[in-house]
Amino acid sequence: MKEPINQRREFIKKSVLATAGVSSLGALGFSAKSYGNIIGANDRMQVAIAGLGRRLGAFYDPIARKESNVMLHTLCDVMQSQREKAAASFSKYIDYIPKLENSIIKVIEDKEIDVLINATPDHWHAPGTWMAVENGKHVYVEKPCSHSPEEGELLIKYRDKYNKVIQMGNQQRSSFHTIEIIKEIHNGVIGKPYRAVAFYNNARGPVPHQVKQAPPAGLDWELFQGPAPRRAYTHDTWDYNWHWYGWDYGTAETGNNATHELDVARWALQVEFPKHVNVDAGKYHFVDDGWTMYDTMYATFEFDDDKTIVWDGKSRNNLNTYGADRGTIIYGTEGSVFVNRGIYKLYDRSGKLVKEQKSKGEEGSTNLGGGGDNTTDHVVNFFEAIRGKQKQNSTIDEGAVSTLLCHLANISYRIGENFDCDPSNGHIKNAKGMALWSRSYEPGWEPKI
Repeated sequence: MKEPINQRREFIKKSVLATAGVSSLGALGFSAKSYGNIIGANDRMQVAIAGLGRRLGAFYDPIARKESNVMLHTLCDVMQSQREKAAASFSKYIDYIPKLENSIIKVIEDKEIDVLINATPDHWHAPGTWMAVENGKHVYVEKPCSHSPEEGELLIKYRDKYNKVIQMGNQQRSSFHTIEIIKEIHNGVIGKPYRAVAFYNNARGPVPHQVKQAPPAGLDWELFQGPAPRRAYTHDTWDYNWHWYGWDYGTAETGNNATHELDVARWALQVEFPKHVNVDAGKYHFVDDGWTMYDTMYATFEFDDDKTIVWDGKSRNNLNTYGADRGTIIYGTEGSVFVNRGIYKLYDRSGKLVKEQKSKGEEGSTNLGGGGDNTTDHVVNFFEAIRGKQKQNSTIDEGAVSTLLCHLANISYRIGENFDCDPSNGHIKNAKGMALWSRSYEPGWEPKI
């Protein structure tokens, strides 16, 4: 029997705390344990997923597990075949049938839905999130949480105004072994950390040139574009290649993948906004294909207190320069650490391995899609933060700043200049660079806050 909608939403509304986390008392002044007993079964949340592509598998387990106490209300995608495939896939994990929906707008406006998992393309991440927040929903938004630096700032403003939980899919923040080693770094196990190298390499192949044609059957091209300026459809845009076809939809490889490792680097070094950005990037592989931006980038971010983060991203050269396909190396005055989604290794200053710790389970690496223990723990942490039972492992404030580093690197590449930043807020001290702080929207889609 379905719970009364108003009763359920009132319980959930009362359980939300300030987004910085949860205090020692629950939202109504009870202890966390007592509060948990009060709401019991009434805090079952109705969840919708918008964007049913390669990240879908990451949400099977956290939604299906009994302890999550959620129901999958709606599966939403602008492509009919994606909706049908997602329903078939989820049927292996749940014993009920969720609603299928084409329009994220209808999902956002549906008062039965409490939570939106926003796994749409990048240009929809921030607008879809703030529209959902305006309509009373909590949002788990995949990385990158924004399509421009301004959108990261806007997400924090919307979170504060509407008092909703927003969490980005920087799932390594909920990784047991990563939490453990970052705590040790902060406690001085490698002395003072001063430099981090975040890296990613892959062997992506050639991308077809864009050719104007009618949208494929089943695709709502108007809704796919959403907040982005309108343009004619080109072959193969909707299915992942939107990442590489200009800047209307994607954020290049840095927004696509650097967000994760830069987030870990920033976490380890305990830094926020850089004071200088230096980027060397170019397109070096399959130079005559349809890929429109760099495929190789080496970016350096300088911070106060003589700390530096380097991003070494190679989309089409799969040499494991650092011994793995992705990860973060943190250098300190008394030792070093290598950490990725599966393991950390602690070394002393002489380079001797002192300790290593593997993850509890498996998490995808450079392979497309999938999920794993890190994602499950991160989504569960999000659910429990909504209920006031856990502190968020990573608030949207952290996600927005880590994503900002990606935007700064992309902007440096796009204007062909390195630049200084204001270390108090990351704003660019370069007129051409600051002109890209915001993005272009289709008229009528601009943020209202």
